Amino acid sequence: MLESASVGMAVALASVALSQEVPADHKHKEVKASVAAAKAFMLRAQNEDGSWGGYSNPAIGFDEFWSNPETHRAWTFATTSLVCIAILDMPRSGEMDAAYSRGIDFLMNQGLVRRPSEWDVDNTWAYVYGVQAFARAVADGRVAGTSRHEELRSTGQALINKLLSYQTPSGGWGYYDFDAYTRRPAWATSFMTAVGVIALLEARQAGFEVDANRLSSAVRAVERCKLPNGAYSYSVEAVPSPGRATGINQVKGSLSRIQVCNLALLLAERKLSNEALRRGLDQFFTHHRFLDVARKKPIPHEAYYANSGYFYFFGHYYAALVIQQLPVEDRARYWSKLQHEIIKTQEKDGSMWDYYMNSYHKPYGVAFSVMALQGSLAVDVPAAERGNSQLRPAP
Repeated sequence: MLESASVGMAVALASVALSQEVPADHKHKEVKASVAAAKAFMLRAQNEDGSWGGYSNPAIGFDEFWSNPETHRAWTFATTSLVCIAILDMPRSGEMDAAYSRGIDFLMNQGLVRRPSEWDVDNTWAYVYGVQAFARAVADGRVAGTSRHEELRSTGQALINKLLSYQTPSGGWGYYDFDAYTRRPAWATSFMTAVGVIALLEARQAGFEVDANRLSSAVRAVERCKLPNGAYSYSVEAVPSPGRATGINQVKGSLSRIQVCNLALLLAERKLSNEALRRGLDQFFTHHRFLDVARKKPIPHEAYYANSGYFYFFGHYYAALVIQQLPVEDRARYWSKLQHEIIKTQEKDGSMWDYYMNSYHKPYGVAFSVMALQGSLAVDVPAAERGNSQLRPAP
């Protein structure tokens, strides 16, 4: 029985590997066409209230688990924040400016989302991406010197304060808290902590007040998760371990976490070498089939090495940001691979998605994908000269 299961696993993985085309050297025209289709979807998908995503169309079997209205408020806030960030990465147009304005208005009018329940701390997703969205908004030339600028700054600072209030004793952030029902959550993950570090660094560069000690604590939490083989443990632990040979803490289960954690440490000036960045990207593309197998799987962590579908576009977005940090001569070989892995997922309606999740999956998939592809269009432009000036190590 075990032998036949092992054979079946080997055949399945071999089929995926053989079915993958050799990554094409995508021309800018193809990438721009993909971005244009995604942009059109983005405009169509915006809700009447200016938000993106929502609780409609729940997946059968999971609507009861994720039925708390505050959970959906958090996800809508986080999804809308991501789309707003993505719009600022795109060339300006009247339509996109109008959509962005409505999205930011939605975020400002929502107030601060609350913790959904004793175990559900999904409000932290709203905080990390909300902080980043408001940091970008304040730094954007469209609001500088206007009455809206101070309102954005006030809301952004409130989000920072809420994010810090949910920082765990380990220094990180998580989104569930199954084992300890305390006001201050106890469980944190490496990847959410890394996103929090990046958001706080951007906020500090945009002029927001960020507690240096709390930021340093978060950076140390990410550092502790790093394993000798380049992987990062899923959870923030006192003594991280790769665990069992087929577990999520192995490199093949850490592919997407490696990118965001490496980026967070680099931006926090933890002396991460270009060699370490390249190693993480090489692992990402060498073992990419494990992300392919997980994409669109309906149950979290059901794929090999406990990969989940929603690791896919998250990982590709942060891989793009890592590529941007490399010397110009290193980027081209990674960009063509990244473009291939994103463009191949585009649906007929222009969307990209990796995990069915009410009405959130397509907007967040498009946001992550557009930002990654936009970065690849500037293949020969040094990171310090790109529009995302905040996404580089502080001087």
